Amino acid sequence: MKEKIKKFLDFIRNHFKALLFLVFVIWLFSPSEEEVKDYNLAKVYIKGEIFIADDIIDELREIYENDEIRGVLLIIDSVGGAVDKSIEISDIVKKIAKKKVVVTYASGTLASGSYYSAIWSNEIIANRGSLIGSIGVIFSGFNYQQLAEKIGISPQVVKMGKYKEVGTGSREWLPYEEEEIEKVIKDMYKTFVTDVAKARGLDLNRSNEFADAHIFTARQALGVGLIDATGTIIDAEKRVEELSGVTNPIWEKDNELDRFFKSIATSFLGEITAYLGWKVR
Repeated sequence: MKEKIKKFLDFIRNHFKALLFLVFVIWLFSPSEEEVKDYNLAKVYIKGEIFIADDIIDELREIYENDEIRGVLLIIDSVGGAVDKSIEISDIVKKIAKKKVVVTYASGTLASGSYYSAIWSNEIIANRGSLIGSIGVIFSGFNYQQLAEKIGISPQVVKMGKYKEVGTGSREWLPYEEEEIEKVIKDMYKTFVTDVAKARGLDLNRSNEFADAHIFTARQALGVGLIDATGTIIDAEKRVEELSGVTNPIWEKDNELDRFFKSIATSFLGEITAYLGWKVR
């Protein structure tokens, strides 16, 4: 224990100047209290895979509870991610849209879970070069049995419950296990498609036209009803200002440094989560 404390103190002493400089830079670029309180429009960024989404959810919760904020612009460039996190974001966006304006801008990719996150926005505007859709669900994992055998590792399992090893990576899945996975995936997909149809006012009986994991260009997505318009981020900002009805629109000042560090941490943790065992997305 003493050795660990000594190493920690040595690290602090050796890197004190660098840590001090980092704190100074964060303080320098952090918005003042006056800047934080003065805005009535906010932006929320969703970038990269949606596996660790606590920061996004916290931002949305704060916006929901802040009556001074009249409009929100979601700026999304994401291929999707975990079903649970995508639904959580989607449901919060739905709540916000009942109280204030929410516009989503697809800056690159708005697909799968990230599209799910945006469906309850009042409007969805996409960059003309963006990719939209991929409304589907996938369950995947690794079979590392042969690799484990080569290095002399074999699993030992004690279980209660026939389906307890569903999704295991230590061997090939058995037929009844695949059936169990398929049953879950079908229900998740049904929920996804039903929510999209309800949110976007689409005909559920024609879901093969807008769902089925089809990937669309922005123009094609507009044609099938997945978005409301194509345009630039400037167009999206103006649309938030118009729909919110604020007479003096003031946007929340981006804390670029904070967002930078959060994006690094989220991407790193997301990659770890995504590749440890099976995943549903």
